[in-house]
Amino acid sequence: MSILVLADLHEGQLAGATAHVVAAAQAIGGDIDVLVAGEGVQAAAEAAAKLDGVSKVRVADNAAYAHQLAEPMGALLVELAGDYTHVLASASTTGKNVLPRLAALKDVSQLSDVIGVESADTFLRPIYAGNAIATVKSDDALKVITIRTTGFDAVGTSGSATTEAVDFVADNAQSSFVKQELAQSDRPELGGAKVVISGGRGMGNGENFKLLDGIADKLGAAIGASRAAVDAGFVPNDMQVGQTGKIVAPELYIAVGISGAIQHLAGMKDSKVIVAINKDEEAPIFQVADYGLVGDLFEILPELESKL
Repeated sequence: MSILVLADLHEGQLAGATAHVVAAAQAIGGDIDVLVAGEGVQAAAEAAAKLDGVSKVRVADNAAYAHQLAEPMGALLVELAGDYTHVLASASTTGKNVLPRLAALKDVSQLSDVIGVESADTFLRPIYAGNAIATVKSDDALKVITIRTTGFDAVGTSGSATTEAVDFVADNAQSSFVKQELAQSDRPELGGAKVVISGGRGMGNGENFKLLDGIADKLGAAIGASRAAVDAGFVPNDMQVGQTGKIVAPELYIAVGISGAIQHLAGMKDSKVIVAINKDEEAPIFQVADYGLVGDLFEILPELESKL
């Protein structure tokens, strides 16, 4: 068996998600290659070569792949897919955008959000907002899979894979990059942060989210939110944690004023330690929390910040 992992890039650098996808590839077994596609990606390729278990890094460094648009990336993967039995990517914006195109062009089914590997053709994936786990077997010659990175621990970085240039340049007349608007923050990126503190509808309004700032600064944490807080207009939607937001699994997750709707739990229940602060002792969030504090968050948060 041979596996191709599509590397995740963030501002031209190798994103941490790639190490988790390589771990999933190791669970499948076989030779593992990593594809680094973009423009000016030499540093990312060098970082990918250090990932444990990687045999070869294939580098497609061309302006055609600069923004990882689905059309040229799909064409590139179709060109390379004949050498592999599996193509993997993280269930990130890029993976969810590119891999369905590859699956359609190769006329195979895609397996999405895989969280476990039983064998080379049998995988586990959550359904019903994570309330049930489906065991799915694929008979396709090429298995196209997106990986939920929280399901696999990242591999180490003591490897020394070889690198190889990919000469194929996709011809893309279907789409063009116009612009991107990125939220700027000095805090860690929500999806990869080791500590996350999230606020819910119980915060009352967007102004009160400032109560989380001091705690986040002291803990080096990212700040998230429940869908209820986002829908109420308290914070922008890039802060949303949950089934329809970001899936996170930090070492510490602090839920403040979040009742624990099933859609929110689906996005954070794999966190190593969960702390819940809520005035309603019957809130569902306490069923998954390792530590629960029942009380008024407007009294608790300033005290917590002063004691840290």
